[in-house]
Amino acid sequence: MNTTPHIYAMIVAAGRGSRFGASIAKQYTLLQGQTLLQRSTARLASSRYIDKCLLVIAAEDSTAATLDFDLPIYFATGGAERWQSVRAGVDAVSDAGADDSDLVLIHDAARPAVPSSDIDKVVEAAMLEPYGAILATPVADTLKESVVRSSLDDEAGSNQDPTFYTNRTIDRSGLWQAQTPQVFRLGQLKKVLCHVEKHQLMITDEASAFEYLNLPIRLVSGSRQNVKLTYPEDATLLSAIISIQSP
Repeated sequence: MNTTPHIYAMIVAAGRGSRFGASIAKQYTLLQGQTLLQRSTARLASSRYIDKCLLVIAAEDSTAATLDFDLPIYFATGGAERWQSVRAGVDAVSDAGADDSDLVLIHDAARPAVPSSDIDKVVEAAMLEPYGAILATPVADTLKESVVRSSLDDEAGSNQDPTFYTNRTIDRSGLWQAQTPQVFRLGQLKKVLCHVEKHQLMITDEASAFEYLNLPIRLVSGSRQNVKLTYPEDATLLSAIISIQSP
């Protein structure tokens, strides 16, 4: 196993972020004068392991190429599903001369506040692993499973949204909330993406593709500053975090 691999960083930014509800793609939301995509790239630039970045963008994206970034940038065109965009990035990395034992670091454009120390930690952990490592935080809040119960209005044919009630409390011991960056051996990542395509699996992150094949991915405890911009109100918190972070 190569413990001194090259690091190939990519940011997946081909989606629109439908839950965010804005008229523009979420990665072009402005935070303190810069787009989310620029700020997430700047966080990667703060790591001593990263000296360039691949941006995987939508075919119709004409914005990314007009922006200034803190790293040398090259581009790949993403697909309709996240795994298709990651595979496009993997193909671009391979075409750039990467070896199967090298590491691919995948970050979300929607996480513009990941501390540089966390990026370094997850890269260093992945160097010691045959498959890879991801940033994550232990679940701290009480988790509730919900159940939908019909109200009298629902039974009368109302078009109201469903009403949720608590069903049971989930044991949170051993549960983690995944973050990015996620870092994987290139050759192993190719294999699991082929498995996802062959079996038409739905995955929300790359680590889950490894889980389908029972391949262990190391968990690296990350900072709670690494907030993901999912809803408009998240922008206020992220702006506050960014304002106190070191360059």
